[in-house]
Amino acid sequence: MKPLTPLDSTQPQMSEDADFAFVSSLEQIDPAQWNALAGGQACLTHAFLCALERTGCVGGDTGWLPRHATLWRNNELIAAMPLYLKHHSYGEYVFDWAWADAYARNGLEYYPKWLSALPFCPIPGTRLLGHQEADRKKLLREVLGYVGDSGLSSFHVLFPTEAEGHSLGDAGLMMRHGVQFHWHNRDYTDFDHFLSQLNHDKRKKIRQERRRASAHGLELQWLDGHHADADDWAFFYRCYATTYALHRSTPYLTPDFFPALGRALPDGVRLLLARRDGQAVAGAFYLCDGEALYGRYWGAIEQLPFLHFELCYYQAIDYCIKHGLKRFEGGAQGEHKLSRGLEPVITRSAHWIADPRFRDAVDRFLDQESTGIQFYLDELSERTPFRDKTG
Repeated sequence: MKPLTPLDSTQPQMSEDADFAFVSSLEQIDPAQWNALAGGQACLTHAFLCALERTGCVGGDTGWLPRHATLWRNNELIAAMPLYLKHHSYGEYVFDWAWADAYARNGLEYYPKWLSALPFCPIPGTRLLGHQEADRKKLLREVLGYVGDSGLSSFHVLFPTEAEGHSLGDAGLMMRHGVQFHWHNRDYTDFDHFLSQLNHDKRKKIRQERRRASAHGLELQWLDGHHADADDWAFFYRCYATTYALHRSTPYLTPDFFPALGRALPDGVRLLLARRDGQAVAGAFYLCDGEALYGRYWGAIEQLPFLHFELCYYQAIDYCIKHGLKRFEGGAQGEHKLSRGLEPVITRSAHWIADPRFRDAVDRFLDQESTGIQFYLDELSERTPFRDKTG
């Protein structure tokens, strides 16, 4: 097991004159500069992360304290990492509760910990933002140096890209793998074309479920941030909160978040409402960019069989086909998504534990877990809904 050390590489002189700083709010960073590094993914935008801060979803006493890592040259942002001090493990979708419990049983403090992630978003993507590799590497060296000297228990990077995973592994972090289910657009012309690629049993099941959902006689309406109004967002928050209540949980997001995000990122949000006689009864919320549709939340004020599958999967797939999007990401977990045309993909996270005793124990656990993940993937590959292995 390698210690946490700066990356061993010769850096161009251009990166050595940059200034490193932690930023306690994205309000302190020009949106254009952040977005120029973040690219087009909706959940990485300044608008999305700043909306979480402005509406009290992070910061304050939420347990998510922004400490975004930034690298500057001549007052220009050249690299960045979304970074938080976490006082719990809620809203992460990579579970380390057992690690925290082991610390507590030995009289040690696991929290606060360092976390690079997108709050409440298990969406894989870039975590080291920057156009130049040299700048990204310098930022990572600075972060790792500070984390190692901070005295805190651990540092975690959730859902990075595969390339970032290699860089983090080279820097001494332990890699962990998980599984999500994504739908991939293979140039389908319409939903029936997609169905034609599934085996008979799965095709028949989806058609039956869609007929059952259609029998409720609901009118479905897609809205973006330009067209969803205050009443639409208020209704959806009611749905969102109801879903959490049914699972005996507390919502992470505040009532102000959805309308605030709709205003700040109107082209990056989608709200799908189901209405009966003009009155909304259910809704699903998505993020959207030029590449993909990302399923996030859903809820209903009535129990309507099969409506969840229609709003959260089939309508999303149909939307991607009609709008030429490459994939639909269905969120965390959910093996039931496999039979509905979503396919398993590997996700990654990277972890560093300060205490060498716990680091070695976690390293052994991750080795065993990785073997189990591979067996799980092999099992899923035998249950593909497509007519052949290539779809």
